[in-house]
Order: sequence, then C-alpha cells, then structure tokens
Amino acid sequence: MANYISIQERTELFAVRVVKAYVELNKKHFDDASKVLSKQFLRAGTSIGANCAEAEFAQSNKDFISKYSIALKEASECRYWIRILINSGVVSDQRFEPMLSELNSIIKILVSSINKLKQKESSPA
Repeated sequence: MANYISIQERTELFAVRVVKAYVELNKKHFDDASKVLSKQFLRAGTSIGANCAEAEFAQSNKDFISKYSIALKEASECRYWIRILINSGVVSDQRFEPMLSELNSIIKILVSSINKLKQKESSPA
C-alpha cells in the first residue's frame, strides 16, 4: 500500500525545497536579474503551501475553492519562474527538473480538487 501524503504536507515539503534552492541560488548568483528571479520563485513557491494551509480552516466550500484556486495560480507562476531560471541559464535543467516534476503533480492535484469541489457545490443536495 502506497503512503498517502496530503496536499498540505506536499506543498509544505515543496516550500522547504524552494527555500533551500533559493538559499543556494543566492550563494552563487550576485547579479540583479538572478536576485529578482530567485525572489519571485521564492515568493510563488512558498505561497502555494500557505494558501493550502489557509484552506484547511476555510469558512465555506466557496472559501476553500478560492484558497485552492490561489494556490493553483501561485503554482503556475512558480512553474513560470523555474522555466525562466532554466532557460536563462541561471540554473541547470537537471537540478530543477525534479522540482518541476513535483510542481506539475501539485498542479494536477489542485486542479482535480478544485473541479471536484465545484461539482459538489453545483450538484443538488
């Protein structure tokens, strides 16, 4: 039987990876562009889990969907920043590919969860 990990735990672990990558990036790159890109990456990557954590105590289904939708937007933005970091040569593709893969899994889970909740909300009681 596979171990189940909640989206909250998964996004928290992802945020820790983002923080560690950010620290590593800032040790190696001192130019303004790299600093700005890495800060955007840090902000978006840690915001995913923060919004999932907020959803845990949502006041309603609508509020829950809203928090997950924000987390999804942040995940999409984080993916964008990772691609920019890779394509601009700031980081290696091999170094960030596992993180990108995990991010894509998180995005799929969030999309699926949001869609299920919306269906549940729109179906008659």
